[in-house]
Amino acid sequence: MKNEDAAKVLHAVRDLAPAIASRSAEIEEARRLPADLLGQLKAAGCFRMFLPRSHGGHEVDLRTGMDVLEALARADGATGWTVMIGSESPHLFALLPRERFDAIYAGGPDVIIGGGFNAQGEAHATDGGYRVTGRWSFASGCEHASWLFGNCVIMDGGRPRMGPAGEAPQMRGMLFPASEARIIDTWSVLGLRGTGSHDIALEGAFCPEANTLDIFRGQPSVAGPGFVAPVLHFALHMGAVAVGIAQGALDDIVTLASSGKKRLYARAQLADSPLFQVNLGRAETSVRAARALLRDIGDELWAACVNNPGAALAVAPRISGALAWVTEVTARAVDTCYQAGGGGVARNASPLQRRFRDIHTFSQHAAAAEGWFGQVGAALLGQPTGLWT
Repeated sequence: MKNEDAAKVLHAVRDLAPAIASRSAEIEEARRLPADLLGQLKAAGCFRMFLPRSHGGHEVDLRTGMDVLEALARADGATGWTVMIGSESPHLFALLPRERFDAIYAGGPDVIIGGGFNAQGEAHATDGGYRVTGRWSFASGCEHASWLFGNCVIMDGGRPRMGPAGEAPQMRGMLFPASEARIIDTWSVLGLRGTGSHDIALEGAFCPEANTLDIFRGQPSVAGPGFVAPVLHFALHMGAVAVGIAQGALDDIVTLASSGKKRLYARAQLADSPLFQVNLGRAETSVRAARALLRDIGDELWAACVNNPGAALAVAPRISGALAWVTEVTARAVDTCYQAGGGGVARNASPLQRRFRDIHTFSQHAAAAEGWFGQVGAALLGQPTGLWT
């Protein structure tokens, strides 16, 4: 059930959406969110929406958070993605000791983290913490983040420290004030250009033990359903962004067809073409199905987080499979819209061209890969499901 603050955040974002859409080209050109827009998004509550009310946040439920992210991505894919990353900051900070969580939010609720989930660094154990060296890719929003982290392999005496069962090296995320990390300008890409997902690097930097966290298996120091199995929440947030991008493409092609668009050599206007109507109807139905699946499994996860947190991970394989399927379906829907638009939509000025590039960049994310369908199959067969076993 939505609280009053949750409704206000969603209303504020929907009011802001037309202005965001009108600035999509500017956002893409800058390869980051403009400072004034970032301020508007903060004022709307986007970066504090998942934070507990005890710390100045809005404690938004999962469904509302997904609706907020979809609305932003519908306006502009890069904005939706960047806000998604920033809004998840409390989930990651909650994997720190509680006193560190409280200290981080002592100065205000709009604290933003960025960084790399892939273990592309080494953390060498030393007195009181670790010496960290690494370079992490895809640090979305790093240029406006207050804190940056990089996931690392823990090293002892120059060798990886093995896990309890000896099956794999131990990994921990290392958290630093953003001023201590180096940002390397690498974000020259196909789509989602406005996310500013540059590389970040550290060389021999000291990280105290209290600033480390287990990203994938850590236990939150903050109570509440929003902090149960955060990685599963992240996957559903991603799906909402994909649906938003696809819904935006549907909006764009309907606007184009309604303007009297006629394809070269075509006998009739696009809007009067039975084939176009069939393809448009199929695409719209697919996007609605993707949204419905995300909401259904999101509600199931939320109910588990509220009523039986220990059962939340049972939903994990189906959430992973759902994100893979939603990515495929939304990409096909955007492709349909793009192909129907004709040669004109290939121009940089066309929002459809941006949607096309954004969704295909999104589809390259490791969390959206088709291999995650195997988690669903393994679970159905009663076999181990890898990460979620």
